[in-house]
Amino acid sequence: MANSRSGESVAQRIVRVLETFDVDRTAQTPTQIGRRAGLPSSTAHRLIAELVDNGILDRDEGGQVRLGMHLWELAQRGSRALRLRQAALPFMERVQSRLREHTQLAVLEQGETLFLERLSHPDAVSNIARVAGRLPLHASSAGLVLLAFADEELRRRVLSGPLPAVSPETVTDPEALRAILARVRREGVVVAHGYVEPVSTAVAVPVRERGRVVAALSAVLPRDAPTAGAADELRRASAGITRALEEPPA
Repeated sequence: MANSRSGESVAQRIVRVLETFDVDRTAQTPTQIGRRAGLPSSTAHRLIAELVDNGILDRDEGGQVRLGMHLWELAQRGSRALRLRQAALPFMERVQSRLREHTQLAVLEQGETLFLERLSHPDAVSNIARVAGRLPLHASSAGLVLLAFADEELRRRVLSGPLPAVSPETVTDPEALRAILARVRREGVVVAHGYVEPVSTAVAVPVRERGRVVAALSAVLPRDAPTAGAADELRRASAGITRALEEPPA
């Protein structure tokens, strides 16, 4: 695609526009989008108009812009995330029916933990993780699993910092994290007390496909809840997801 005077391609500018949206910012004015994307006003308005015309963005009667349904439609076609979520959901529902707290599925995406699915009970403990939300890899049970089984270069890069604290109990010491990651690889499970929120404890296990870790399955429980039963439930669910992922297409 043609480049701008700054050398940035049209595709890069479109991505910057789309990345201004998040789970807490679902509707914006074109001016807000342009400012957050760091684009000249005229460029932002032109790109937004073209994306609206193609259904990638929607504009409501008040002039607010949202992510469009056509974008969602395109994302579902052959998406790795969709396939993984479909394989995992029946097993996640079984875990959730027994634990009655939060059950989550996450993947490694561009050096962060990206949550694909979350099932929650109305009376479950507080949990800031959201579907399509992200957390640093070192700061959650799911992220620790993904980081433990990631390639050595990514681990080195993450542990070299910065390692921001999400809660007062997030482990941010590189040597302590190395020891935790080694234990996760050895035991196949992690228990994280208060890493994201002081009121909760999270348990996570890896999900594999043909021997490779492709996701992390986790449960978020009240801080003082026993964790052994949750770990067993998650391990059984993970094995079921692996079987589903490795079944030949119907």
